[in-house]
Amino acid sequence: MAEPFRVAVRRGGILECVHEVHAVAVHGGEVIASAGDPALVTSLRSSAKPFQALPLVRAYESLDDEQVAIAAASHLGTPRHVGAVRSLLAATGGREEELDCGLQADRPPEAVFHNCSGKHAGMLAVCRANDWPVDDYRRPEHPLQRLLLDEVAAAADLGSEEVATGVDGCGVVAFGISLERIASAFARLRELDGGARVAAAMRAHPELVRGDGATDTELMRAAPGWLAKAGAEGLMCVASSDAVGLAVKVVDGNGRALRPVLAAIGARVGLALPAFEQVVLLNMHREAASTATLM
Repeated sequence: MAEPFRVAVRRGGILECVHEVHAVAVHGGEVIASAGDPALVTSLRSSAKPFQALPLVRAYESLDDEQVAIAAASHLGTPRHVGAVRSLLAATGGREEELDCGLQADRPPEAVFHNCSGKHAGMLAVCRANDWPVDDYRRPEHPLQRLLLDEVAAAADLGSEEVATGVDGCGVVAFGISLERIASAFARLRELDGGARVAAAMRAHPELVRGDGATDTELMRAAPGWLAKAGAEGLMCVASSDAVGLAVKVVDGNGRALRPVLAAIGARVGLALPAFEQVVLLNMHREAASTATLM
């Protein structure tokens, strides 16, 4: 097993900290590049959203790209993002008061501003399409959450019983699988029923998937044809148009270590990200104060 990547944060001549990062690339079911442990089990968190959107696009073929992209998003709560969530609700018969994703302390006290509100709007829509109650749709015993567990398991070519589960920040079921299986699932996304539709929408609207400055949004802007979706705690998942999947996990969860590693492992699989090689960290005066680069 190759050593994990290490990303150093330096302030002038001072080495302040080192982040350990595991990464794996998969193509055709085989590992083609790795650093660290491909078998490391981690939580998909919001990186599961493209797979959680699959039942939505199968049930509602008339949705436009923005409505699909926001269902797979961890958005920043801008007017553009919130407008897309409201558009998805309107197109599928949902109501804002049904959103059960909670509130974010740094945003207006309405659920529609929560970064997961697009996913939750899609979940409400799938409930309606299947004549399932919308009450308690986020609970693990609800048929919706059982369906989504099956979707994630199938994408990773696992049995549902092989997927670890927990509770996500927005209250729905979270899924834990190995980095290799995560990368494989993203490599296969376009082959899944509805996957090409979700992938196309994300690529068409990277600004909706997260927002300006975010690593997944900026990766898609820098590398047309690739898609990317971040998860919480330092996970980034990437897929190419020719079925290469990447999964990158920062052990301590700090996302500032992601870009140098994405540039390094990306170079091994045809993903050129020179702007990611060094991350400049600003101080309170918006001045360059430290940098994060590979050791």
